[in-house]
Amino acid sequence: MADDRVAQEGTCRCGQVRFRVHGEPIVTMACHCTGCQRMTASAFSLSVLYPSASFEVVQGEPVIGGLHGATRHFFCPHCMSWLFTRPEGMDEFVNVRTAMLEDPGRFPPYVETWTSEKLPWATTPAVHSFATLPPMERYPELVEEYARVSARTGIVP
Repeated sequence: MADDRVAQEGTCRCGQVRFRVHGEPIVTMACHCTGCQRMTASAFSLSVLYPSASFEVVQGEPVIGGLHGATRHFFCPHCMSWLFTRPEGMDEFVNVRTAMLEDPGRFPPYVETWTSEKLPWATTPAVHSFATLPPMERYPELVEEYARVSARTGIVP
């Protein structure tokens, strides 16, 4: 595991699937796309990005749900809580649903995506907003900035 000094436990609603993340996240996000709206039955989805090596399922066996495409969304097989996502072509990362962590208030979204599809009244405290996804060349800058701010404050403003 990456950083045993900082660990967060996570669980589905019924408690049959449990996971753990180690270390600090790479970045926190809110996605306003209509797919996330429908999968969460809410205005947006919240997620915390970690390296795959920092993530482990410690109890239960999540199942794939959502569209069953190249991007794999994992759910509890019993309560159907959306737990985490393995983004297409990015097996080195796991996108954990923020609300499933034991201390979700520590992880407000720093970046929001797909604001072109957002509900007109939906707002987040995200520092950066993108109509779709950030251009690939922006990711290193966003990640570096997030690390700097979160290291200084322990929470993202």
